[in-house]
Amino acid sequence: MKALDELTFDNRFARLGDAFSTHVLPEPLDEPRLVVASKAAMALLDLDPAVAETSVFAELFGGHKLWAEAEPRAMVYSGHQFGGYTPQLGDGRGLLLGEVYNQAGEHWDLHLKGAGMTPYSRMGDGRAVLRSSIREFLASEALHALGIPSSRALCVIGSSTPVWREKQERGAMVLRLAQSHIRFGHFEYFYYTKKPEQQAELAEHVLNLHYPECREQPEPYLAMFREIVERNAEMIAKWQAYGFCHGVMNTDNMSILGITFDFGPFAFLDDFDAHFICNHSDHEGRYSFSNQVPIGQWNLSALAQALTPFISVDALKEALGLYLPFYQAHYLDLMRRRLGLTTAEDDDQKLVESVLKLMQNSGVDYTLFFRRLGDESAELAVKRLRDDFVDLAGFDAWAERYKARVARDGDYTQEQRRERMHAVNPLYILRNYLAQNAIAAAEAGDYSEVRRLHEVLSKPFEEQAGMEQYAQRPPDWGKHLEISCSS
Repeated sequence: MKALDELTFDNRFARLGDAFSTHVLPEPLDEPRLVVASKAAMALLDLDPAVAETSVFAELFGGHKLWAEAEPRAMVYSGHQFGGYTPQLGDGRGLLLGEVYNQAGEHWDLHLKGAGMTPYSRMGDGRAVLRSSIREFLASEALHALGIPSSRALCVIGSSTPVWREKQERGAMVLRLAQSHIRFGHFEYFYYTKKPEQQAELAEHVLNLHYPECREQPEPYLAMFREIVERNAEMIAKWQAYGFCHGVMNTDNMSILGITFDFGPFAFLDDFDAHFICNHSDHEGRYSFSNQVPIGQWNLSALAQALTPFISVDALKEALGLYLPFYQAHYLDLMRRRLGLTTAEDDDQKLVESVLKLMQNSGVDYTLFFRRLGDESAELAVKRLRDDFVDLAGFDAWAERYKARVARDGDYTQEQRRERMHAVNPLYILRNYLAQNAIAAAEAGDYSEVRRLHEVLSKPFEEQAGMEQYAQRPPDWGKHLEISCSS
């Protein structure tokens, strides 16, 4: 394991030069202190987890110190926001401190969010508040634990720095890790500003560093785009299967690697609601839960437009046509497993759709339904779950179809069924009210609840002794929390 001064930097994005990013130093936080750290994320950098408790750790990730090898840069990009094109965005409150490679040869961006003003801050102050930093930290690590591709979060550093939002709050920084922070909006920026040389340089950078296997294909850029299409289709399939709503699927928030990042007003479903809108600023419901699938395709179409200098329009259209089949295959595979099925039948899609419709009309807790479905045999489980539904006749009809489907699936013991289903159906998810409770305690100076919640969410599929309160349905107030982009 390494100490903090033993990290090895190789700042490949910074070497692209000033057309791609601007050198900016982080603005230090007053009285930086550790709020929470992820041992699993620290392991990606081969860091000894004990260093998180040192003063230099808070100073480094609170903007006071910097490695000599670091080259902090604010990236420039553009993007479609709520369907409208914004010509220039960029890292308005984040800095790519540098790229570190570990003993396995993996490169990881060290990206500090809340690091102060940059040339791309527009009207903002470049700061992040404690509550949004905690939410991003918890979400990043929780999604990873669920098997959903995501950026990672190494730590949150709190402070006494005052920051004004709707009221005065305290500034914080979150250190996030990803193998790249390049977005769809990077390609859009150079396409719409008509900078073909930089556009080509960016494409080569992404191809060589992140999709080298595509070099072996007859059309490397097309192969890369197909891979981006499939990765995003798989990511969104997992969002839908686990009830995750991102909230701000602008193209500048879409990763070229097909990972979840730029967390803002996200939420997991409590009661199943296909029309759920988690961002109270999304008045038209553009980024509602059910719209995430078509919006994923819309965003990939925007990226495809920016790639027309390298790939023919017909080839791009053909690759885009793979998105929905990719999505459906990944989604149905995971939903079959959530239902405890190991084989495929033609009517499985209808089996899934019909139970979701019943859940929608009855306000059934999405996560707990699937978890409890695996607690017992199919016959006993549906009997116990029946009382959660309003349309009893409809549920009984579905239950009969489900029991028959399970019987056809194969001969296995109830213990095998439970083990298999519990391995894909979490008991613990990041419900908004749990995050709010942890935030309220942290804002009062008590970080124990944030740390405890992080630990629980790091093992979402395992029943953890003494943690029953994290597996409960939310209280009524917890279902109606409004979350904004400035959260």
